[in-house]
Amino acid sequence: MATLPTEQSVTPLRQRMLDDMAMRSMRSRTQHDYVRHVRAFAAFLRRSPETATAEDVRRFQLHQREHGVGESVIGATVSALRFLFGVTLDRPDLSRKLVLASRPRKLPNVLSVEEVARLLEAAPGIKYRAALGVAYGAGLRVSEVAHLRADDIDSKRMLIRIEEGKGRKDRNAMLSPQLLELLRLWWREGKRRSVLLPHGWLFPGRSYTDPISTRQLHRAVCEAAEAAGIRKRVSPHTLRHSFATHLLEQDVDIRVIQVLLGHSKLETTALYTKVATRTIHAVTGPLDRLMALMEGKPPPG
Repeated sequence: MATLPTEQSVTPLRQRMLDDMAMRSMRSRTQHDYVRHVRAFAAFLRRSPETATAEDVRRFQLHQREHGVGESVIGATVSALRFLFGVTLDRPDLSRKLVLASRPRKLPNVLSVEEVARLLEAAPGIKYRAALGVAYGAGLRVSEVAHLRADDIDSKRMLIRIEEGKGRKDRNAMLSPQLLELLRLWWREGKRRSVLLPHGWLFPGRSYTDPISTRQLHRAVCEAAEAAGIRKRVSPHTLRHSFATHLLEQDVDIRVIQVLLGHSKLETTALYTKVATRTIHAVTGPLDRLMALMEGKPPPG
């Protein structure tokens, strides 16, 4: 009888899967998550996934649904099992049996310009103000903010270098004069406090040799929002959403915004057209034009 994998032992199947992921240069975090989801599948089967059948896959996905597993977890599990079946086990027949239900796409929460100003003003200290300023001023993901190094700030070309962003892609983000000045304020303070190392992290964590954690940034933005009296649900990613929306409302070309955000698909960026209120308000409705014509007035717009 096959034994279930444990934290202390690495089965041949798990090692093969780890090797397959390493050959494809997958991030360590992704590898960890894939192994965790496959382990959950093995625990459900109570035997090695090598012996899984199409009916086992079906039962497992029904089990997840019946126990209220969230859509994001189900999606991540499908990705992990598709890799296991499609790559490691060379069982594409099982990979095709996995069902990935489409998730309803919710509109992102967006702050107004005034709310962003209040939030940054309420940030707990210059380090967090600068970090959240980067999230909004350059539209960075929270993980990208956390892993910035001082050398990534190119003040001559007015760019921020993002190395291995989402999808392991490098890109350049914008660096405005105001954001550069905010970063310089933090740089001078960090140097005074001796927490910034040469070529080190721009926003160090509790240990100067480690970057700030995304959890710390999330906690900081929640504290700032509460202090600023902002009732909306706010996270570091809200600042990235606000960056994109405010640019769109300033009539910046959506393809430029796509590049700045590092989106591979334009349809992802196009989501912000649904929350850009100034863009919506600028549209003249057909009823307004009709009423103007009925009253003998020139149609608006």
